[in-house]
Amino acid sequence: MAACSESEINALLVDIADELERRIPEVLEANAKDQARMDPANPMFDRLVLNEERLRGIAADTRKVAALPSPLGRTLEERTLPNGLEIKRVSVPFGVIGVIYEARPNVTVDVASLCLKAGSACILKGGSDADDSCQALVRVIHAALSRHGLPAEAVTLLPATREATAELLAARGLVDVLIPRGSSRLINYVRENASVPVIETGAGVVHCYVDGEADLDMAARIVENAKCRRVSVCNALDCLLVDKSLESQLDRILAPMQGRVTFHRDEASWGTEWLSYDLAIRLVDGVDGAMDHIRRFGSGHSESIVTQNRATAEKFLRGVDAACVYWNAPTSFTDGAQFGLGAEIGISTQKLHARGPMALEAITTYKWTIKGNGQTRI
Repeated sequence: MAACSESEINALLVDIADELERRIPEVLEANAKDQARMDPANPMFDRLVLNEERLRGIAADTRKVAALPSPLGRTLEERTLPNGLEIKRVSVPFGVIGVIYEARPNVTVDVASLCLKAGSACILKGGSDADDSCQALVRVIHAALSRHGLPAEAVTLLPATREATAELLAARGLVDVLIPRGSSRLINYVRENASVPVIETGAGVVHCYVDGEADLDMAARIVENAKCRRVSVCNALDCLLVDKSLESQLDRILAPMQGRVTFHRDEASWGTEWLSYDLAIRLVDGVDGAMDHIRRFGSGHSESIVTQNRATAEKFLRGVDAACVYWNAPTSFTDGAQFGLGAEIGISTQKLHARGPMALEAITTYKWTIKGNGQTRI
């Protein structure tokens, strides 16, 4: 895959998008089988569902990836040493990227297009809930690979079995990096059992702190958007922190969510990633109380403050340790496309290699090239 030219890969991605649109009925038929196996009340159901609009959106996103600049072969750093050696640090593919994910069939095409654009093959391990959909989408990709004379194995979907997961976790030397996307339970399992290097993504215990000097109408809009835009995504709000001075104004902040969201004010709810129409609420003692709560219960994903006080906001932005920290904006913007990065492979909550939305640059590595003219080391 690394030997393919940028134009060849771009043509392949456009062909995948075209093939997907041609085979929409086939994919929808497969998705209907998956839907039939899941309770519509399950918060994951929305992630599972495909329709014509979503499939055309996936195709459009694939074309957007094709239009992005190649992340490969870029000179990241260069210098000439006093002895005349010319040193460069150049971006190169990982090689083989493994991705484990749950009931999100769109991830199949998103990941495949990003990995192909980045010069890598990918090994996909979807969840059993979306297996029929994932198989149908991989058939679409394989048809395009075949037309371009490329091996189907460049995008490999493993069986939706625990045995396949175990083999992937142990495939050190065959898989260069493993990226789990899904619940904290999935991510913890992969981290604790994999011998392949892992980049953690996805799990989010997300907070918004409404300061005593907040514009309350703005706060109500931000909190509602962060919680209700899509409750099953990792950047959805899990816990609302409110300055104690605003206790009498709490109903005003919650008003846009009344009737849709179940509010929890008990200590047992803190640190919960809901992925549903549930929200924990805690009154805190100012920004220091909010930051202390986030240190104890946050997952390093996305955190937000609503305040008109610049000094308070800057303290929060500096002091909160998370991949994405917001001032007067909802955490729903934590997304590669929203950040102008194009499609993403996930949201990294760790600090090594990549952090936050992982786009094309984050799924490449680099090597050093050194050019000499007969120099030897003393």
